[in-house]
Amino acid sequence: MAYALSKGECVIEVNSGRILYENNKDLRLPMASTTKILTALTVIENFDIETEIIVPKNAVGVEGSSVYLREGEKLTVKELLYGLMLRSGNDCAECLAQTLTDRESFIKLMNETAIKAGANNSNFTNPHGLPDDNHYTTAHDLAKISVRAIKNPIFKEIVSTKRVNVSNDGYAYERVLVNKNKLLFNYDGCTGIKTGYTKKAGRCLVSSAERNGLNVVSVVINSPQMWERSKELLDNSFNEFEKVKVIDCDYYKNIVFTDCNGNPFQLGFEKDFYYPLTKLEKESLCFKFDGETFDNFIKNPKKEAVFEIFIKNKLIFSQNLYNIVK
Repeated sequence: MAYALSKGECVIEVNSGRILYENNKDLRLPMASTTKILTALTVIENFDIETEIIVPKNAVGVEGSSVYLREGEKLTVKELLYGLMLRSGNDCAECLAQTLTDRESFIKLMNETAIKAGANNSNFTNPHGLPDDNHYTTAHDLAKISVRAIKNPIFKEIVSTKRVNVSNDGYAYERVLVNKNKLLFNYDGCTGIKTGYTKKAGRCLVSSAERNGLNVVSVVINSPQMWERSKELLDNSFNEFEKVKVIDCDYYKNIVFTDCNGNPFQLGFEKDFYYPLTKLEKESLCFKFDGETFDNFIKNPKKEAVFEIFIKNKLIFSQNLYNIVK
């Protein structure tokens, strides 16, 4: 069964950065609480998560989803991040933005962090994703931000947590936070990441999952069937692609080639190279050595050369060869 398309969609394999699927990936759209992926990443990359925070008055009673922070209570930054990502606490977002620095500076830092992730077609005006005409992203940009985020072990630990207890300063019992992301509970290999919803943005979901060496991030923005569509995109990725070891350094260390003059030489690769490929793509890889086929290259091998791999005419890999002439 095929599910309804979202207004914007993008699926990326994390380790390679390859786009596995796209639909309106560069369309600017509001993204609701998936904004908090960038909020959390900004905090983790720039501040000490063990710092204790005193909740300010302006972070209490923020519109929308909340963990019901109280003015003057104390929590660590990490506990607030759990409230931010598991329960989508808008109050947690405001608390972090207002206390780690001033709010304006934090928003600026969010945009700088987005650019570091390669998200150049987005603009963030708040830390929670409540509606603002100048607050937008694209499915591709949000996927790039999420790829950078899920590579961070602290972020991954938080968004993959199903349930956690955090401080409830002044009370004898702790807050119990259960993750809103249903995929963590019913999709094999799911590791996160974040839900979002406003009337303007519609239903949004960024999901991540790992299977058979593939690490996939899926983004759906304004999706009528966000759970079903996300599962479908993840399933398609795992069914259609496999992680392929295209270059094996150790393999080439043991092979000696001979040029047209009978001189021996070896190919020295810097590192192994893995890439997600379909079965058809595996059979259609094209290898170039300084723009030449291997047969032409071995006639006159050079001490320095550029090795490239193409799928049809699309370059997927480029690396310098070294010590190739003995």
